[in-house]
This record gives sequence, C-alpha cells and structure tokens, in this order.
Amino acid sequence: MKERSRKLRKEMTRQEAKLWYEYLHTYKPRFRRQHVIGAFILDFYCDSARLAIELDGSQHYTDVSLKYDAWRTKKIEEKDITVLRFTNLDISRKFSDICTYIDYVVKKRLKELGK
Repeated sequence: MKERSRKLRKEMTRQEAKLWYEYLHTYKPRFRRQHVIGAFILDFYCDSARLAIELDGSQHYTDVSLKYDAWRTKKIEEKDITVLRFTNLDISRKFSDICTYIDYVVKKRLKELGK
C-alpha cells in the first residue's frame, strides 16, 4: 500500500494538484496526500480533525463504483473519520466555496474532538 500511495502522490490528477498546491499543503492543521488508513488510500487526510477528503472523477459514477464508494465511506467512517467527497467538476468550478467548506468542517471536527 505504501508503494501505491507514493505512486499516486507522484501522479495526482489536475484537480488533486489544484486542491493540494493552492490550498491544503499550507493549511493548518496539516493534511497528508494519499494517506493509507487500513486497506484504503485516502486522497487527503487530516489526522488532527480525523477528516478525509476524496475527489471523484467520472469513473466514480457507474453503479458499481457508486456502491463501492458508499461501502468504502462507511468503512472509513467506522474508524471515526469524517469523509468529504467532491467531484472533479466541483474543484474546477467552485474551488473557493469548497475551500471555505473544508475550513468550516475542519474547525467543527476539531471542536467536536476537543482539540
């Protein structure tokens, strides 16, 4: 899994790179890219807020992929990790709104966790 996560960090999608380089890489508390949690690799993860951010491209909208993503989200949430999902189109068209929302959720989670 670690080798795969390293490879994914080197091969980020355009939308992942935008979110990382234009927002998350300087965000405090710290986010990690392509972070391994159990059997899953999360696109972005903030340990302090126990928050995962997943970006979904068009391949995520088949019936099989939608069911798998729902199952995967449930399994991650069972570890007390909140999962935010955004489409690549959202990143391209509503970037500022998404950043504002991420900031809101991080602060909310930190408060819930007593941090």
